[in-house]
Amino acid sequence: ELKEIVFIIQSQSNSFHSKRAEDLKRDILKQAADLGKELPTVLLTHEMNGHEGAWTILPLMRDFSITYGRNSSWIFFCEEDTRIQVVKLLETLGRFDKSKEWFLGKPLYDEESTIIHHYAFAENPTVFKFPDFAAGWALSIPLVNKLAKKLKSEPLKSDFTIDLKHEIALYIWQKGEGPHLTPVPEFCTDDVDSYKADHCATTFSNFLPLCGEPVKKEDVFVAVKTCQKFHGDRIPVVKQTWEREAALIEYYSDYADISIPTINLGIPNTDRGHCGKTFAILERFLNHRSPRTPWLVIVDDDTLISIFRLRKLLSCYDPDEPVFLGERYGYGLGTGGYSYITGGGGMVFSRTAVEKLLASKCRCYSMDAPDDMVLGMCFSGLGIPITHSPLFHQARPVDYPKGYLSHQIPVSFHKHWNIDPVKVYFTWLAPSTEESLNGKKIVYNREDL
Repeated sequence: ELKEIVFIIQSQSNSFHSKRAEDLKRDILKQAADLGKELPTVLLTHEMNGHEGAWTILPLMRDFSITYGRNSSWIFFCEEDTRIQVVKLLETLGRFDKSKEWFLGKPLYDEESTIIHHYAFAENPTVFKFPDFAAGWALSIPLVNKLAKKLKSEPLKSDFTIDLKHEIALYIWQKGEGPHLTPVPEFCTDDVDSYKADHCATTFSNFLPLCGEPVKKEDVFVAVKTCQKFHGDRIPVVKQTWEREAALIEYYSDYADISIPTINLGIPNTDRGHCGKTFAILERFLNHRSPRTPWLVIVDDDTLISIFRLRKLLSCYDPDEPVFLGERYGYGLGTGGYSYITGGGGMVFSRTAVEKLLASKCRCYSMDAPDDMVLGMCFSGLGIPITHSPLFHQARPVDYPKGYLSHQIPVSFHKHWNIDPVKVYFTWLAPSTEESLNGKKIVYNREDL
């Protein structure tokens, strides 16, 4: 029965994202009403108060078990852009015995062991499957009850959340004692209009969001963090690739080099974090740039980024809101920690967010503290949520499953290690003529990098 499914939309509180999640909730409930069925429960994770780490799902298991453990059969999770055919979803879940422990999804796997997953399953990384959240994924209630019981006796450790889909699958697997992910062919990431989608219970909108005209080039100020030892090898890559896309760009270093040119902020280079340098950049943006520039992007000198696509993406956000955007990680979320935007993929700030941050007393606890984590702590303390986009990447294309990248139009990648960064940029990120044709299907000729 439809009423036995609890739908959980992995939502965010930023106004653009919360509206998309609300639209999906309305669509699910309308489909249910059109069927004449008793309406299912549809919840949005960002509305689950009291859980800074609600987006990491596992802290919610005990609540799910207590509230839905007796009268429901499935918890079905999806993203705001997942599209659901409710009738087909019912048929699909109906194939599985709801009295057993099931973990269902569209499987992803690593083709080679990767730093993102701490080189797990190094001997054969393809053996471990984890769900592509974009296609939706489901847990049977017996499994939810088992996880809730385990979490009661063994609280989550207070360490890092880096790739949630992989970490959830590892936790459920329990070193072989729990269920593996069961592949479900009807959980799809094909576009809803694709001929391949006929059998699908779920589909996924795979276009870069565009909510009107892209923001103007002059509305995005780009700050590149560098240091003298990388002037000779990393900066030339930026100049060969994405620098031309930026109307406003400055390079911040520990040494003023007029040939680039770089600006010395008077902050010595540090081997660990770069908190002092980042806060100096934030203050310079607020006090020395045109007060009309609404967006700031801070990147590393080995970040590859498409400013062209970022301008499209930013058309969906209101710069009058405090927006802090990028790839989200978590620290200590099982024990009251905080979320943060990981720096290598690029950190995007609305001017409003920078104003609120600098008006507070929150600053670096040391000059070499990790800047991205300190910023996460500060924004968490101010009650300003960070906004996650899976289009920003802390690592290289080769570090992600091909199936995951296949339904993305990425905004950034990071690191030059063992790759040709110029080739990566022109394969994955360079503006193409097809992209400027609004509404046209975008086809990429991506080599296996």
